[in-house]
Amino acid sequence: MKAMIFAAGLGTRFKPWTDKHPKALALVNGKSLLQRNIEWLKAHGIDDVIVNVHHFPEQVMEAIETNKGWGSKVTISDEKGQLLETGGGLKKAKSFFDTDQPFMTINVDILTDLDLGKLTRFHAQNKPLISFAVTNRKTSRYFLFDKDLRLCGWQNTNTGEEKISIQKDHLLPKAYSCVVIFEPRIFSMMKQEGKFSLVDVYLDLAAKNKILAFDHTGDKFVDVGKPEALLLAEKLFQ
Repeated sequence: MKAMIFAAGLGTRFKPWTDKHPKALALVNGKSLLQRNIEWLKAHGIDDVIVNVHHFPEQVMEAIETNKGWGSKVTISDEKGQLLETGGGLKKAKSFFDTDQPFMTINVDILTDLDLGKLTRFHAQNKPLISFAVTNRKTSRYFLFDKDLRLCGWQNTNTGEEKISIQKDHLLPKAYSCVVIFEPRIFSMMKQEGKFSLVDVYLDLAAKNKILAFDHTGDKFVDVGKPEALLLAEKLFQ
């Protein structure tokens, strides 16, 4: 299996670090977020990775080259001209992936000890178009699922905004972990072009395609979106 690490973001919530550096190179106990995710993937047998770059891209590319990809084969997807978000970034990287094999994506600022073997087996057994990891943690934006953990919608509890793909009673809110397995046919199904989010793709496709949640509540998980999250990350990830 191949994987993509989304590392192109501006990291506006991570200032002042991101005034001079990409968030991907922020350190947790001496290792960058990018290094930790590459090593985590490699520990689960995934050592062929593509990383998209936009904000201080030369720093990211230099770190990868200097450290010889931390033992993995690392390809760069160059978004210097335009930041494409997760959906557009994935679509741009289409040629990297095998046409007949599932693949994985993760955001660079996510740290977790999720067992990728369990997620991969879940995907193989249930045969959805997309499987993504979720937990029961508190957040402001939730995906909504039926009792079988099939994706039905999305909501923002701060704004009240809601997008429903499948109308059902008693939908279950779960927090998105940004660790995803896709079937390769996803590329022919993404109708969006240019800059767009994977969330839009999920909600567009959910009504007619099986998109499932894999609940890994209880695993270590930190969204290192803001500098204060580094303290928690350093406690959990040595």
